[in-house]
Amino acid sequence: MSKEMPPEPLDFFIWTVEDVGLWLEEINLGSYRQIFKENGVNGEYLEGMSMFTTEQILRFIRRCHMKWGDFITLCKELRRIKVACLKGEQKVRRPWWAPSCLSVVFVKAAKRNRQCRVVSLKLEP
Repeated sequence: MSKEMPPEPLDFFIWTVEDVGLWLEEINLGSYRQIFKENGVNGEYLEGMSMFTTEQILRFIRRCHMKWGDFITLCKELRRIKVACLKGEQKVRRPWWAPSCLSVVFVKAAKRNRQCRVVSLKLEP
């Protein structure tokens, strides 16, 4: 991902540790960027947080030295991204490496991929 642009919310499942750091900056939780990096918090980890037990949540908060309010903000922002994915509100953009002549093909493939992700989100408890 580019350092100038925040990561695509639709792709938060595959965010790297660096992408998570950029997102934290965007949602005004940038003070946790380094500790999240040190703990290897990536998109897959963020996705799995919805399945955390109370004990795992408390352990995460202690390990990352988070304030409760900041943890709640983190959870609300994750929820916002998931809801946007379910509603199909995320823009589909052609990646920088794809030639412009393939824009239509890429957008169609991305929309099919989005539908697969939405199905997986709907299966969450």
